[in-house]
Amino acid sequence: MAIVAGRPVVDLPAALHGHFGHTSFRPGQEDLVRAVLDGRDVLAVMPTGSGKSLGFQLPALLLPGTTLVVSPLISLMKDQVDELNRRGIRAAAIHSMIASDARRETLSSARRGEIRLLYVAPERFASDHFVRVLRDLPVARFVVDEAHCVSEWGHDFRPDYRRLKTAAAECRRSDGQPGRPPVAGFTATATPEVRDDIVDLLGLAEPQVVVAGFDRPNIDLRVRPVAGELEKQRLLAGLVGDRRALVYAATRRNAETAAETLQSAGLAAAAYHAGLADAERTRVQDGFASGSLRVVCATNAFGMGIDRPDVESVIHFDIPGSLEAYYQEIGRAGRDGRPAIATLLWNYADVKTREFLIDRGREDLPGRPSVPLDPAEVARRKEIEHKKLRRMVAYADSAGCLRATILRYFGDPAAREPCGACGNCERRVPLDDAGCLLVRKILSGIARAGERYGRRRIAAMLVGNVDDLPEPLTRLSTTGLLRDENPRTIERWIDAASAAGLIRVSDDQYRTLSLTPLGRNVMAGRVTDDVRMAVPVTRQPLSVRRASRRRPGARWRAV
Repeated sequence: MAIVAGRPVVDLPAALHGHFGHTSFRPGQEDLVRAVLDGRDVLAVMPTGSGKSLGFQLPALLLPGTTLVVSPLISLMKDQVDELNRRGIRAAAIHSMIASDARRETLSSARRGEIRLLYVAPERFASDHFVRVLRDLPVARFVVDEAHCVSEWGHDFRPDYRRLKTAAAECRRSDGQPGRPPVAGFTATATPEVRDDIVDLLGLAEPQVVVAGFDRPNIDLRVRPVAGELEKQRLLAGLVGDRRALVYAATRRNAETAAETLQSAGLAAAAYHAGLADAERTRVQDGFASGSLRVVCATNAFGMGIDRPDVESVIHFDIPGSLEAYYQEIGRAGRDGRPAIATLLWNYADVKTREFLIDRGREDLPGRPSVPLDPAEVARRKEIEHKKLRRMVAYADSAGCLRATILRYFGDPAAREPCGACGNCERRVPLDDAGCLLVRKILSGIARAGERYGRRRIAAMLVGNVDDLPEPLTRLSTTGLLRDENPRTIERWIDAASAAGLIRVSDDQYRTLSLTPLGRNVMAGRVTDDVRMAVPVTRQPLSVRRASRRRPGARWRAV
């Protein structure tokens, strides 16, 4: 490899094939590798399954010295180190499960330049001795994997990550230049606010930010409303079918229930959670990785570093705690580019379970030691996690395009609605006369109320629940116009009309409703054809059920 102006010049496709056997880079990979080789600080935001680990693994083989990789889970480190060693690449890990003698030998090998990639658990940097040892280690790049863990807004916040800025400053550059080695942060799920946090908290200096598109078009997104646990269990085996699948649950008990349900249906499934013995967790993880076990039902203790390319289905038995966690987990499907399905079984009662888990405190994962926090930090963290849960609930309850909702959340400019390939978009159908009349009544209610109220007050006004409403809403001509309906049903129709472009929702905290030009034309009856809407998946409103019985040829039905 030649060095020009202090930078390595190398035939990257040839290096990729020689070290990893791949004939070409995936989209975004080559740009990322070049950014890391270039010597600037880097922040890489790439979706799960895009191969972002190659962004630091290949440069580590082309640069002098050792690339230090901070990684949050022992299982994640083990998977990557084992795979690198299998390819003949010297890699090692230092964490609490490694004996002290082995740790000393690993560090000695690193000092001698015999290890290209050294994986380190973040809690190691709490040791002054370990930080002193870093000064003797020629470090090519200081890599922070799962960099969202540094941010309180990241879905997997780790206080240990707050030490990394100082730790990197203690490292000696392998190229002999002054200052710390270049730092590269890698994450799959960072909103714009989390990206800013990562840059600040890791001390990245004018970083090159590499953001690959978040869209995984081969994953079909579905939200399936269910009435309760029995319906979940009844549906689960059919959703899995003969596919290789991951089933995520909120609690250990639910993970075991899901596994037992599938086993009773004759499917090879196993549970995985932090309460199992080490040997059982290893058996399940190795079985899934090797392909001998087709289905794993797990808490979020399972998944990081799992690189099974042919996962065909990811099912969430319970609602996840955040959109970041959800998107990372469904990203384990379809890594081979083939069609895959991500299904969320949505029951609002599950939100209480998540709220309980947030307020109780976080469950420690295998290989993740508990770190005490001060009470103010705990309170702040809980408030943030509750906000993230509300964002996840808004996604599950949305009548809009599921794909566009996620892409907008992550700030991806490629977000387009409708996508035509998610459950909500596929349910967009032309409204018949009965549905159009119902929507026109809702639009009239918003207009009569002066376009100054949010959906809950509008829904309450329309069904005649006036006890807690402002006085002006109690005496409109539309007050009680839909008195036979459930206010929750009306709220869902408001969401559907918003997704269809008939209603505009303000961006401020009040979320007030107003009519778009199309909405005004529909309300006035000037537009009656080609109004397409994702009919809410809920109990049909009485007015629509009655009209449908009168009109057997109605073009749609809510199911």
